[in-house]
Amino acid sequence: MNTDLLRLQPYPFEKLAELKQGLQPPAQLDHIALSIGEPRHPAPRFVIDNLIAHLHQLSNYPSTRGSAALREAIASWVIRRFAINPGLVDPETNLLPVSGTREALFAIAQTVIDRQAERPLVLMPNPFYQIYEGAALLAGASPCYLNCLSDNDFLPDLDEIDDARWADCQMLYICTPGNPSGAVMPRAYLRRLIELAHRHDFVIASDECYSEIYFDEDEPPPGLLGIAAEIGNEKFERCLAFHSLSKRSNLPGLRSGFVAGDAQILQRFLLYRTYHGCALPPATQSASAAAWSDEAHVIENRALYRQKFEQVLALLSDTLAPQKPQAGFYLWASTPVSDTEFTQRLYAEQNVTVLPGRFLSRDQEGVNPGENRVRMALVAPLDECLDAARRINQLIPAL
Repeated sequence: MNTDLLRLQPYPFEKLAELKQGLQPPAQLDHIALSIGEPRHPAPRFVIDNLIAHLHQLSNYPSTRGSAALREAIASWVIRRFAINPGLVDPETNLLPVSGTREALFAIAQTVIDRQAERPLVLMPNPFYQIYEGAALLAGASPCYLNCLSDNDFLPDLDEIDDARWADCQMLYICTPGNPSGAVMPRAYLRRLIELAHRHDFVIASDECYSEIYFDEDEPPPGLLGIAAEIGNEKFERCLAFHSLSKRSNLPGLRSGFVAGDAQILQRFLLYRTYHGCALPPATQSASAAAWSDEAHVIENRALYRQKFEQVLALLSDTLAPQKPQAGFYLWASTPVSDTEFTQRLYAEQNVTVLPGRFLSRDQEGVNPGENRVRMALVAPLDECLDAARRINQLIPAL
């Protein structure tokens, strides 16, 4: 067996199930789950119709590279969304469709990491999406956790990373907007990361799956590829951006996304994926092309989240008082007691489930950045989110 499997930690939701074991919530209260970031807004009807209309294509093997129509739809979206010169994004070489960002974020480490290096490091934010850690470990690298604390706007402090770690770094995972904080990396911050990648020869894997959930229609979060083009890195060297239809279009079950950027890296990634066998089914590719070509449903989706955040934050302002995130659909809230106790009591007394912050983090330099925080996903319908907020308010005085 692959002994690296023994290095993997339990997934956060396994820990959550264990934490709740034996607790009996009030039977008269319906359960409200704020723990998992699974979009629950309706999937776009036109995408469903397109998927059904192309089910006859199940008799055909799909291409790992993806259909020309899908790649062109993705390229057009990238160009529009990040204001990139159309001549810089080649649908043939600068992007690949993937089976959701989770699959691709894991697989890219297996492609990029050089196991023969003396001490390969993969740097990642802390807290983090646990796929980053597992990908690094199973690629034969060591994860290096970069604390994301409130005093640095929940971004890794780049000045705290010494030259030795930069020298050993082969890949850096970033998440912007961040999970769980919703922090958006400013343009200057992304420019600096690209400069560091060139100076120290590592690859940036930018997880941007929350990039289309933001609150000001006039200020969408910047993306890695847009900044790369802006500073003259027109071949997107050492830069890869990962996007998904799961959050943007409420299609988590479609398992469809893409990775775009450095053509040389993507050529090797295509080789890996050809053996890996993760080609999107033809009907999925057709439906995905339709989704990437439409923005109206995405604007409507943002409006639903905007309404939820405004009303939930108003209810919690005098009790839990969480900060409004810059983007994304999570509240990253401080707790008046330990995050695990808060989670247990909220479930046992109010039948609401949240995720303890420490389950998303690792102890690093004597600090666990998730300790005494919880992540709450405002993915449920508005009435459920408001009900959950009222129940939190009922719990707070008893803590």
